[in-house]
Amino acid sequence: MASDEDQLIEFLAEFTHDPLGFVYAAFPWGEGELKGMDGPEKWQCELLADVRDKIKTPNDIVREAIASGHGIGKSALVAWMILWGISTYEDTRGVVTANTATQLETKTWPELIKWHQRFIGKILFEVTATAIFSIDGDHAKTWRIDAIPWSENNTEAFAGLHNQGKRILVIFDEASAITNPIWEVAEGAMTDADTEIIWCAFGNPTRNNGRFFDCFHRLRAYWRNRQIDSRTVRFSNKKTIAEWIEQWGIDSDFVKVRILGQFPSASANQLISMDIAESGRGKHLNTWQYDFAPIIIGVDPAWTGGDMTAIVLRQGLRCSIIAKIPRNDNDFVIAQVIAQAEDKNKADAVFIDLGWGQGIYSAGKTMGRNWQLIGFGERSPERSYLNMRAYIWCKMREWLKEGGAYPDDQQMYDDLTGPELKPRPDNVIQLESKEDMKKRGVASPNLADAIAITFARNVVKKDSNINHMGKDGMYYANGGNMYKGQSNLRR
Repeated sequence: MASDEDQLIEFLAEFTHDPLGFVYAAFPWGEGELKGMDGPEKWQCELLADVRDKIKTPNDIVREAIASGHGIGKSALVAWMILWGISTYEDTRGVVTANTATQLETKTWPELIKWHQRFIGKILFEVTATAIFSIDGDHAKTWRIDAIPWSENNTEAFAGLHNQGKRILVIFDEASAITNPIWEVAEGAMTDADTEIIWCAFGNPTRNNGRFFDCFHRLRAYWRNRQIDSRTVRFSNKKTIAEWIEQWGIDSDFVKVRILGQFPSASANQLISMDIAESGRGKHLNTWQYDFAPIIIGVDPAWTGGDMTAIVLRQGLRCSIIAKIPRNDNDFVIAQVIAQAEDKNKADAVFIDLGWGQGIYSAGKTMGRNWQLIGFGERSPERSYLNMRAYIWCKMREWLKEGGAYPDDQQMYDDLTGPELKPRPDNVIQLESKEDMKKRGVASPNLADAIAITFARNVVKKDSNINHMGKDGMYYANGGNMYKGQSNLRR
């Protein structure tokens, strides 16, 4: 006759591929602390059912992303997923992380401990402050899920999560603030063949960039995503929610993030919001709206192996992409591309980023081109900006607000919305560096930098025959047209 423990194990095994049935069967609903509760919320049932339906397909990774307002029962669902994942499949391995160690230690894991105490199979697993694992000594290291605070300096903690032929569970809590490098390392655990892999990302949608944001946008084809409104949950504090809406307004970023489960129009320090960037994306302009303006080519050379040299053309409100070139040490080849574009479009000026563009500039000079190097770190024309980079990015932002248009290009959109402001006590406007962006997992915004650099100097459309430069710094040409700029812009 089977022991009580064996019967318990067999009972739990019935829910190996049914997390929804597991949640209903594994806890004493309607009794004790759960008195008056008859089961999960509607959104929780839908997610559990979705996992149930997808986990049965071999080699189909289950990816679930949930953006929500406050007080929807997210931590409880995380606890259920952990208990289901580990108790219904022998030698399951997993990792749970959160945006901060405090979140993990004071909210995520205590919720697991609470539900473990209610769990009918609690005798089978031990929970410590940092892990849940099998009481079977022979499986304690192979049948476990660990709570690991993420760290950009300790990505190795996530790199070894492989469990060929069995089950892997990865949970990101408050995922919006987990940086891209951690997501990328976690992807490595998704390569095991013939393995059940479940990856869930939960969080308030506090940022409108990064990998959590991408789960709902650029990478939405790979993720089953949901955005949960706090008002739809039975136990949320409706009085507080109503007060927030009254205070802030239903369309405010505060309400979007904390109640509606929607991403904000702009993160706290974001220079160019999603709304502003979206307003110019793929927009059609009539020729008369820009053909009177000077034609300027902007070049932002690649500065690391994974970046692209971006070459764009801007004429007034209209911007187009000339080329995206993978990092290439042959500066002469890139210079030829620029020269051909300059001749074809009869450009009035070519501006190149000084940082990595000196070789391209020199190659152009040997070709008889009078291009100009612009130092992003040079002094801004206006005192309210720390440097030229901050100045030209703010000019580009105003250009978009005034009707600027660029191609329907996802990379360009991502570049525009990527950089953030760096707050300063003197209120001088400073944009974060490319190095800072890399540290938080955001790619170098080469295309946007190429557009921005076209705002570094004032250029007035000129005739081809320039007579002389006046004392006022203007180039006076036949017919009275002028080309305003620095002396090294002369042709």
